[in-house]
Amino acid sequence: MPTFSPKQTWGMVLFLVLVWGINWPLTKMALPHTPPLLFSGLRTLIGGLILLPFALRRISAFRWTQNAGPYLLLALLNVVGYYGLQTIGIGYLPAGLFSTLVFLQPILLGIFSRLWLGESLNRFKTAGLVLGFAGVAVISLGGLEGHLSPLGIALALASALCWALGTVYMKKQGPRLDSIWAVTLQLLLGGFVLLLLGSGTESWSAIVWSPSFILILLFISVFVIAGGWMIYFLLIDAGEVSTVGAYTFLIPVLSNGFSIALLGESATATLLIGLLMIAGSIRLVNRRKSPLPEPAAEGSSIARRL
Repeated sequence: MPTFSPKQTWGMVLFLVLVWGINWPLTKMALPHTPPLLFSGLRTLIGGLILLPFALRRISAFRWTQNAGPYLLLALLNVVGYYGLQTIGIGYLPAGLFSTLVFLQPILLGIFSRLWLGESLNRFKTAGLVLGFAGVAVISLGGLEGHLSPLGIALALASALCWALGTVYMKKQGPRLDSIWAVTLQLLLGGFVLLLLGSGTESWSAIVWSPSFILILLFISVFVIAGGWMIYFLLIDAGEVSTVGAYTFLIPVLSNGFSIALLGESATATLLIGLLMIAGSIRLVNRRKSPLPEPAAEGSSIARRL
C-alpha cells in the first residue's frame, strides 16, 4: 500500500479537485464542436496513450492472461459507463447541476465500501457523506430555474453508479493488479470501445477541429484523464475509499465556480451555505482520525515508478 506525507497528499488532492472541477465546464464548451461519444473516446484513448510509456517500464506486471477480466470490467465501469454517460448527459443539464448529481458517488462509495470492502461506516461518517451531498445540491439547486431534463438526471445518476462501482472494484482488485497498468488499460480499452460506438452512431466529419477544441481536448486528456485518474487511484490505494471520496465533494463546488466564470451560469446566494455544509461533511467523515495519511519515511513506490 502506498504512503504519502501530508504535504504530498494535500498537493495530490489539490491537483485532483482543480482539474476535475474545471473538466465539467470545459466538456460543455467542447460539445458544440464534437459528437459526445467520439469526444469521450478520443480523450480517454489519448490519456491512456500518455500513460502507456510509464506502464511499459513495468511490462512484467502486465499479466494480461491472469487479469484480462478485471481490466475489461474496469474499462466498462470507469470509462465506457462513467465517461460515456456523462458526456452525453451533460448536454441536457447545466454543467454545475450535472456535476452535483454525479457526486452522489461518494455516498454510494461509502455504502459499497462498507458492503464489499468491510470499511467502517459509523454515524459520523454516514452523516458527513449525506451532509456533503446536501451541500453540493444546495449550491446548484439554490438558484436553479426552468425545466430539468429527466434523461439528463438519469444519465448523471447512472454515471455516478458506474464510477462508484468501478472505484470499489479497483480497490478490491488492488492486490492482484499493478496500479499503472490497471489505469492505463482501462483508459485504452474503454477509449477504444467508445470510439467504436461513436463511429457507428456519430460522424467524424461533425468534429470541428478548431484551435479552442484541440486545446480543450489536450488539456482534458493530459491533466483530467491521465493525471487525474492516476492520482485518484493512488489516493484510493493509500487510504479508506469512503474517506477519499469525501474530498471529491469539493469538485462540484469548483465546477460551479468555473461554470459561472467560463459559461456565464448564474451564481446563487446559497453558495456560502453549501461550502459550509461541505466543510462540515469532510470534518465528520474524518472524525477521530487524521484526514490525510501519516508521514512516511519514503514516498510511494508507485509514485517512484512514474
